[in-house]
Amino acid sequence: MSTISLNKPIAGAATLPEPERISDRLLRYRDVMIAMRDGVCLATDIYMPADSEGPFHVVLERTPYGKHLPSRAELAPGSDTPMTREETAAAFCAAGYALIFQDCRGRHRSQGTFTKYTAEAADGFDTIAWIAGQSWCSGKVGTMGLSYAAHTQIAAACLAPSALAGMILDSGGFSNAYRCGIRQGGAFELKQATWAWNHAQDSRACEANPILRAALAAEDVVAWFKRMPWSKGNSPVRWEPEYEAYLLDQWRRGNFDDYWKVVGLYAAGYYDEIPDIPVLLMSSWYDVYVPTTFENLAGLSHGKHRPQVIMGPWTHGNRTRRIFGDVDFGPDAIFDGNVGDSWCAFRIACFDRWLKREHTPTNDAPIRLFLMGGGSGRRTPDGHLDHGGHWITATQWPLQQARPTAFYLHADGGLSAERPVSPDARLTYDFDPRNPVPTIGGALTSGRPVFEGGAYDQREDDRFFGCATPGLPLSARPDVLAFETEPLAEDVALVGPIEVELWVSSSAADTDFTAKLIDVHPPSVDYPTGFAMNLTDGIFRCRYRASWEEPKSINPGEIFRIVIEPFATANLFKAGHRIRLDISSSNFPKFDVNPNTGEAEGTGRAFNIARNTVHLSAERSSRIVLPLVPPSSLRRM
Repeated sequence: MSTISLNKPIAGAATLPEPERISDRLLRYRDVMIAMRDGVCLATDIYMPADSEGPFHVVLERTPYGKHLPSRAELAPGSDTPMTREETAAAFCAAGYALIFQDCRGRHRSQGTFTKYTAEAADGFDTIAWIAGQSWCSGKVGTMGLSYAAHTQIAAACLAPSALAGMILDSGGFSNAYRCGIRQGGAFELKQATWAWNHAQDSRACEANPILRAALAAEDVVAWFKRMPWSKGNSPVRWEPEYEAYLLDQWRRGNFDDYWKVVGLYAAGYYDEIPDIPVLLMSSWYDVYVPTTFENLAGLSHGKHRPQVIMGPWTHGNRTRRIFGDVDFGPDAIFDGNVGDSWCAFRIACFDRWLKREHTPTNDAPIRLFLMGGGSGRRTPDGHLDHGGHWITATQWPLQQARPTAFYLHADGGLSAERPVSPDARLTYDFDPRNPVPTIGGALTSGRPVFEGGAYDQREDDRFFGCATPGLPLSARPDVLAFETEPLAEDVALVGPIEVELWVSSSAADTDFTAKLIDVHPPSVDYPTGFAMNLTDGIFRCRYRASWEEPKSINPGEIFRIVIEPFATANLFKAGHRIRLDISSSNFPKFDVNPNTGEAEGTGRAFNIARNTVHLSAERSSRIVLPLVPPSSLRRM
């Protein structure tokens, strides 16, 4: 068999069917089967203006969620129903574009086998090359899409398709899936497990066999989360072996090896290959792709086109809302009417500038960030904490005026700028993997029906998986160490990346440490015990303390330094609030639980209680480094 170079497609012929006339101004060519280099054909819907023969600039979206199904990226504020594909196409075609939606390999009407993420580079490259070769295409192709449809874009871009002229990466586009998106700090992100169970139910096999779909739906996935780790044939996804196989493979690949360095998972290894084109990066502080966004900003800033960045307060892709979890971020939080007139019009204006070279009135600030905080702290009429916030602009990231400021952890629970003076201060707790700390909000997506993202009071509640003592704060658990400042004398703005440096030791061969940054609202009439609002969190698996590539067991008595990297954030801590840092060893079901045995990732069935210690002495000072910014220096949008 001959070998085909990854970025040299075999041109696949596709005969356009007779078009459907959707309206007087819109034509659709449905289910055009475009052949990839290996002969697999991908189902594609092509929309064109009916009142022009072209050639047209083209906008492409490649998705696993159904090219014929509405995307939640097309929601408008106040609506629970997104625009249909036809309505989205009508808007783009009215602006003179051809708009194309394609089912990813192995999904819906496309042929082939679905293996999550790893086929998207070559398939995207081949699709763009096919489009550019058509007489009705101008030779310029832009791409757009949310989440997985952002991953497909940057995967194709890594192979440098010559026709690619601009990308809108909305809440995705893996820079390094090992560090963010599939694994994080060495731990496995369990949103991959809920995603596999949910979307196995709309696989091609389930479309062909309703009994298979019924079997998957009948599984109690919440109960299955109490029986981890899963194994082949012993999971709620077992009815769809294709999906179970890739899930378990990702779960068990703990080391950063060649598996993680392929196009589709590791754009960071291919930044020099990506064309120097305009790019918009959009994400949000409670999204799962915060590091991805800023790594892509740095990696794609090597040419004359520096990406623009928009960071809202939203959860994953939910730019039409202002309430996330139990917190209201105010009317400015919504994209439409604040950042742009509408998301649809904003994207068209981007492509007008990039593909048509038209000047369109726009806010050209390279970086637009939502600074959370500043609200009244009262309970709103519909029962949410008024945290508030507003948009700011910047010219670089991290912000030029940010001052990395260390706050040290003290044995009495204090968090301050003063270094510890004790020669041997430490705090020790027992971490039992059979009783993990429950996840209460945060940067989460795809977790239903098990978990949900957003901002919440860090207090146990029946709404959250694993909460055994509703009403008690998480900090009441003996395996949670809480450190907080005195009430702040003045407003403090935090904008940028965060590092938590811990000196630790453990009785176990391997264990995890977690960190969570919290804005503690003071007690009030509405919240008599205050409101401990989660901002960001992170995790570190200790076997990777020396190297992501070569895990190493913990030696008895070994004291070592680790760095946890919670996601970057932007928050105004008002005077009277406290800054709090919680340290523990689990955050479940966001991450898989370390059994503390040192067994291979995702396979251990035995569990050990780890006696974990955080060192807080003058010689081994644990601390959090926060990027503080004078509030008066921040520029409102």
